[in-house]
Amino acid sequence: MTRAHRLLRDNGLSLVLAALFALTMVGQAESGLRRYNEERAEHGQPALSMSGYLATGHFLEATAENWESEFLQLAAYVVLTAILFQKGSSESKKIGQPEAVDRRPSARRKNAPWPVRRGGWVLKLYENSLSLTFLLLFLICIVLHAIGGAAAHNEEQAAQGGASVSAWEYARGAQFWFESLQNWQSEFLSLLAMVVLSIFLRQRGSPESKPVDAPHSSTGSS
Repeated sequence: MTRAHRLLRDNGLSLVLAALFALTMVGQAESGLRRYNEERAEHGQPALSMSGYLATGHFLEATAENWESEFLQLAAYVVLTAILFQKGSSESKKIGQPEAVDRRPSARRKNAPWPVRRGGWVLKLYENSLSLTFLLLFLICIVLHAIGGAAAHNEEQAAQGGASVSAWEYARGAQFWFESLQNWQSEFLSLLAMVVLSIFLRQRGSPESKPVDAPHSSTGSS
């Protein structure tokens, strides 16, 4: 097996997801630019280039409000699956049984990450670094959502002779929360569907599924 083949085999999941992200991001930008320029044409304004569009509140708001819901979903999922259970779900830890993810980290373990070897507050932080990182990304995106939303709102108001608002004022308004909550509820619904449907349904070969012949009461993915 060549080095390139080994690289593709060992990193296929992340490479395919990255490619899908890039393709859909380009698609969003191109379709968003067309729609935005249609709106500008209706108001007698000149069309923007792609570089100009990427700096608009229209693009920033649409992107950030979706990303914020995804990172909120992941943060909630990581934390809730660490402390809560669902009998029969492949997404749950086994009930009343020790799991490898719950063991105390040991600096003597072969190839243990540096924070584990360092110990102390560095280890404490590392123990929760996945959920904390997702939470930080969520907070960054919610700020960008407010900034982009305020910019898009102010552009619309300027065209109509209305008053502008700050990002903080926009974040306190009903429109901001309508945009956020409609995405958040869909993310929690998708998590609920994954947890519950994995009790009864299977996907052979997927680590997100129980073995096909596992009983419905079997909890965990193995």
